[in-house]
Amino acid sequence: MNKGDTGKLGELETARYLRKKGYNIVAANFHSRFGEIDIIAENKKYLVFVEVKTRSPGQMFNPSDSVTVSKRKKIISTSNVFLSQNPTALQPRFDIAEVIIEDETVKSINLIENAFDITAY
Repeated sequence: MNKGDTGKLGELETARYLRKKGYNIVAANFHSRFGEIDIIAENKKYLVFVEVKTRSPGQMFNPSDSVTVSKRKKIISTSNVFLSQNPTALQPRFDIAEVIIEDETVKSINLIENAFDITAY
């Protein structure tokens, strides 16, 4: 399985996971000139912008460690584009999904809710 396929599997499984948790998937792979947001989902309270990071087990760093300050700024800028096109009364939130895949099978999904705050950037 190549890196692109691994990432897509992680995104698909994260969307399935979110649906099971009661979220509605609003968009996937939303692009703007600033970047991309993997998944945009909503529940009764939040509009959630989810960055999915998929890795194999035994890595030296957590998958979420690869969401750098630069990447966070791109996600925030892209979320602003989405919100300007899709106004909502829901509270925006930024999550990171850490997906561990071994032998083409998802072993775990760790959803880090409110992983970063827009006011910090």
